[in-house]
Amino acid sequence: MLLGSGYFPPYRSEPVVFDLLVPRSGNLRLRANRERLLKDWLRSKQFRASRLDPEQFGEKVLADCRTGGDFLRLMMDSVAERHNCKRWAVWGPDNLLHMHLIKREIPDALFLHVIRDGRDVAFSLARSGFIRAFPWSGKGGLLVSGSHWMWKTKRGRRLGRLFAADYQEVRYEDLVREPEPTLAGVSEFIGQELPYRTIRDSALGTIGQPNTSFQEEIDRGFDPVGRWKKNLTAAEVKRLEALLGRFLQELDYPLESSTRSWQTSVGMRAMDLFYRNVFTMKEWAKMHTPMGRFVDTSRLVLGS
Repeated sequence: MLLGSGYFPPYRSEPVVFDLLVPRSGNLRLRANRERLLKDWLRSKQFRASRLDPEQFGEKVLADCRTGGDFLRLMMDSVAERHNCKRWAVWGPDNLLHMHLIKREIPDALFLHVIRDGRDVAFSLARSGFIRAFPWSGKGGLLVSGSHWMWKTKRGRRLGRLFAADYQEVRYEDLVREPEPTLAGVSEFIGQELPYRTIRDSALGTIGQPNTSFQEEIDRGFDPVGRWKKNLTAAEVKRLEALLGRFLQELDYPLESSTRSWQTSVGMRAMDLFYRNVFTMKEWAKMHTPMGRFVDTSRLVLGS
C-alpha cells in the first residue's frame, strides 16, 4: 500500500539485511565481510529487484558500509533516487526482532507493526510448514506456530514501546476491511499523504495479485480475514485459544471458546515456554555466534 501511493520507490522484495545478510556476512567493518555480503547480494533476487548498477553500487558498499544500517540506507537511497522519490519503505516480519539495532544504525527509522489475528497466522504457518516442530511434538504444528506468532508479536510490541514516538501498530484486518480510515492514521504517523484511490487503482504487488499459499481461494473469492473459522475444527480452535487466548484478548480479538475452555494446561505452558526459549536461543546464536554464517539463504533465492 505504501509503495502504491507513488511517494515511495516500488522496491518489491524483502531486503533481509538484519536477519540474514548481516549474520551471514559478519562484522561489516572488515572488508572481507563486506565482500562476502556483496557476493551473496549480487546473486540474489533482492539485487535484481533494485536494478542498481552492480559495479557502481559495489564500490560504494566497499567504501562506505560499516553496518547493516549503512548497507540498507545506501541501497534504498540509491533505489529511491532512481525513481525520484525522497523516502523509502521496506518490509520484513523479522525486523521486529532487530528494532533496537535498526534504530541505533538508522536513527530516523519509523516502525509500522502490522498485527494479524494469531489464529489465522498459526493456521497459515502450520499449513505451509514454515515453523517446524520437533518430532516429539507429534501433531503440535498448529500450537507451535501459534507460539511463534505470540513470541514474535510480543517481542515486537515490547521493543516498540522503547521507541513509542516512532512506532505504530496497525491491524491487518483493518487494512483489509477498512483501508481508507486505517491508511489515514498511517498517513498521519509517517507524515505523508496516502491517497487510497491511487493505491487501489495502482494495484501494486499483492494488492492486485495476493501473495498467498491459499491459491484455491483466488477464483472463488479471496478473503484472508477469519480463515481459521472455516478451516480449523472446534477442537483445534479450543486448543489454540487455550494457548493464545489471553494475548488475543489483550489485542481485542474476540474468542470463539468460553473463558473456561481456554485455560492453559501445564503441558501446554511447558510446550510454549520450551519453544519460546528455542526461538530466542536460535535468534541469539544467529546474531552472536558463527552459526549465523549458516543461516538459511532460501529467502535470497540465489542464482539466476
